[in-house]
Amino acid sequence: MSTSSAPVSSTQRGAARLAAALALAAVAAAGAWFTLAPASPVPDTTFTSIQGEKFTTESLRGKVVLVNFWATSCETCVKEMPMMIDTYKKYAPQGYEMVAVAMSYDPPNYVLNYAQTRGLPFRIALDPQGEIARRFDDVKLTPTSFLIDKQGRIVKRYLGEPDVAEFHAEIEKALKG
Repeated sequence: MSTSSAPVSSTQRGAARLAAALALAAVAAAGAWFTLAPASPVPDTTFTSIQGEKFTTESLRGKVVLVNFWATSCETCVKEMPMMIDTYKKYAPQGYEMVAVAMSYDPPNYVLNYAQTRGLPFRIALDPQGEIARRFDDVKLTPTSFLIDKQGRIVKRYLGEPDVAEFHAEIEKALKG
C-alpha cells in the first residue's frame, strides 16, 4: 500500500518556520520573566519545619535565602537536591540559608523520610494547605526557587534546575551586597 503526500510549498515551510520561531521566542520570554524579574519584597510568611519549628521570612532577614519549592515525586527536584546540599554547605558559613518547601500534595511522611535518608542539612518546611506557595506568586511547578537578598527582596526566580555556575555567582553577589 503506498501513501502519497502533497508536496510542501515554500509558503508552508516559511509559515512553519515562523511559528517555530514565535514559539521559541515565547518560551525565551517566559524564561526571562521567571529569572530576570526585578527585585520585589519577599512575602510575609510563616514556615513550619518538619520538626515543628516555626519561623518567618522576617526572621531570615540579614541572610541570603533560597526558598525552594519541591516535591519528592518531582524528578528534577530529586536530581537537583545533591547540588542544593553542596551549595548550602559551601555558603552557609557566609550567611546563606535555604528553606525547602514541600508542596501541599507531597505526603509529610514521604518528605520526612526523604530528608532523613538524604541527610538534608537545611530547613525543610511543609505547606499542607498550599498557603506558602500561594504567597510566593502561586507556585504550581516544581522546582521553583526564589533567591532573597539580605534586605528581604526577591532578586532571582528560578523555574527548573538552575545553572550551577550562574546560581553560585548570584549567591556570591547577594552575599557581598
